[in-house]
Amino acid sequence: MPECLKPELLKPERLKVVAAVIYNPGGEILIAQRPEKVHQGGLWEFPGGKLEAGEDYAVALKRELIEELGITIRTYEPWMKVSHDYSDKKVLLDVWKVTGFRGIASGREGQQIRWCALGALKDYAFPAANEAIIKRLWRDNLSQIS
Repeated sequence: MPECLKPELLKPERLKVVAAVIYNPGGEILIAQRPEKVHQGGLWEFPGGKLEAGEDYAVALKRELIEELGITIRTYEPWMKVSHDYSDKKVLLDVWKVTGFRGIASGREGQQIRWCALGALKDYAFPAANEAIIKRLWRDNLSQIS
């Protein structure tokens, strides 16, 4: 077998995911609990999901938030990217800041959701890839953490 085709040398493709840090008018942030049956199940996350083939990040963000939460985003901007390697999966999170939306967020796929004050995020268990998001939130908003 040629060296370049050996299974141990084939690099798994990085899974592309959009995630949203969604703020309500009171400054709270929306988090959602991952279903038990999926990777990192039971942990809390910033809502979003996988990109479909050929899909743009902004289009994926809008689609995912309508599907998962029933909200239509109005004011949003790219915020950060996080690359993380789990033992079984490699992910690239394209994280967006959402400050305006229409609708009332609900767990449309049966997931629990919570609006949290920034300081309360420490009370929830998140996947390791989300740690960089939380650290930046704390760094950017030090004066607001209670």
